[in-house]
Amino acid sequence: MTQLSAAKKGDLTPEMKKVAKEEGLDPEFIREGIAKGEIVLPKNARYKLREIKAIGQGLKTKVNTNIGTSPDLIDLSFELKKLEVACQAGTDTVMDLSTGGDLDKVRRAIRRASPIPLGTVPIYQAAIESIAEKEALAKMHQDKIFEVIERQALDGVDFITVHCGLTRSTLERLAGQGRVTDIVSRGGVFLATWMVANDEENPLYAQYDRLLELAKKYDLTLSLGDSLRPGCLADSTDRAQIQELILLGELTKRAHDQQVQVMIEGPGHVPFTEIKANILLEKKLCHYAPFYVLGPVVTDIAPGYDHITAAIGGAYAASSGADFLCYVTAGEHLRLPTLQDVKDGVMVTRIAAHVGDISKGVKGAMEWDNRMARMRKKRDWTRQIELAIDPELARKMREESKPHSSDVCTMCGEFCALKLMEKVIRPKKG
Repeated sequence: MTQLSAAKKGDLTPEMKKVAKEEGLDPEFIREGIAKGEIVLPKNARYKLREIKAIGQGLKTKVNTNIGTSPDLIDLSFELKKLEVACQAGTDTVMDLSTGGDLDKVRRAIRRASPIPLGTVPIYQAAIESIAEKEALAKMHQDKIFEVIERQALDGVDFITVHCGLTRSTLERLAGQGRVTDIVSRGGVFLATWMVANDEENPLYAQYDRLLELAKKYDLTLSLGDSLRPGCLADSTDRAQIQELILLGELTKRAHDQQVQVMIEGPGHVPFTEIKANILLEKKLCHYAPFYVLGPVVTDIAPGYDHITAAIGGAYAASSGADFLCYVTAGEHLRLPTLQDVKDGVMVTRIAAHVGDISKGVKGAMEWDNRMARMRKKRDWTRQIELAIDPELARKMREESKPHSSDVCTMCGEFCALKLMEKVIRPKKG
């Protein structure tokens, strides 16, 4: 039984109850959201997950962290340290996007160490193993993709990105459209290369029912990938991207009919003014399935600062209805992220998610800010630091400064407005 099938039957699973408690909501709200396909609860049915998370309508906006090896940097201990840093920084999920080294070993080690839901992109491993075994991606057998998906499911993966909307038709649309950056999705490029070389349809689309059988068997949440997401602002919201989104909407309905949970992946690089339209299109076309966005990055000219460009876009996306933000690091477009990149990426994305939660009226979001405001008025530095999204950084900055008085900071010192106002407005005695 999947979480979706249980929800449709009216059953409250232990996982639904646990999520409801964490979100401060009625368990029935969680069950109804899952039943309608507006909430997903990524948890492999055959793996005991330590921390349960749910993503979707009416819930706190969640944050994902990508980690993983590359062919140029294969260091499992480094990736496990990234996982530790991301969890300490408050990420909700993690994805292993490894492409270098023993991919099974890396994934299994991350799975054992991760207390939170784990996602992967199985086409990476299928393509890389096929190149190693057959010396050409074009020689990959279609069965290889599904074998890897089941292998990863057996290892306890909770959600998978599958590029099911990349079809021969959408590739033709892309060619006719013309783009500056063509396809920037690595999984999309792997599949497109195979499709063109073999003059065949995408197996994940042509054999979608086979994929659904596997997803149902392990209760894998399908994250329907955006192979044709824009890689620059100039390519945003074009015909190829929207055609793929229309197909993903159709595939969402087919998955729901088979009791399989689905979320939709979205762009990418998007002008600020187009973000809201992208959210609206996804929700309307994809039956209000949870929307998982990368950023969006709102300008192409800031390498080294793309954690900030993505947080700007992420805040607006979350405010407009996006449910799940994938972090972007300062190293995006430049390098594999460092430990500091990971921490900073998670923190700024959590801030963006919280901004969205305030806008959406998510329970408890504004109350957090109100508590901080009251402690700021009192100049209660201990409580301000405790309430900070990054207490470690707040404490470090406070300790490094040397105010003349313990109840002010070095910005204003004796001219602290809050302190001066205590003499201007005194509470009336009863």
